[in-house]
Amino acid sequence: MNCHFCGRAIEIRERLGFRDECPACERPAHICRNCGFYDPAYNNGCREPMAERVVDKERANFCEYFTPVKAGAQPSAVARTSPRAKREELCKKK
Repeated sequence: MNCHFCGRAIEIRERLGFRDECPACERPAHICRNCGFYDPAYNNGCREPMAERVVDKERANFCEYFTPVKAGAQPSAVARTSPRAKREELCKKK
């Protein structure tokens, strides 16, 4: 997994603990932005329907559904597209 904040690789042996930090920048590693379920296009920014709501996606949390995102994984296409770009795409003449 790569750290959301500094981009450095974080080696995970068995499981990432709730209080684990990135060894490079010492920021929390167990955050929504480092989770494989994170997707801002979904309700509460999470594709896991049973997960409790987490308001700040860049702060440590106690979510039991946390799954480390694979290194080099890209956010979903919906997450990469801004609302303005979506609107312009819809309004293009065919």
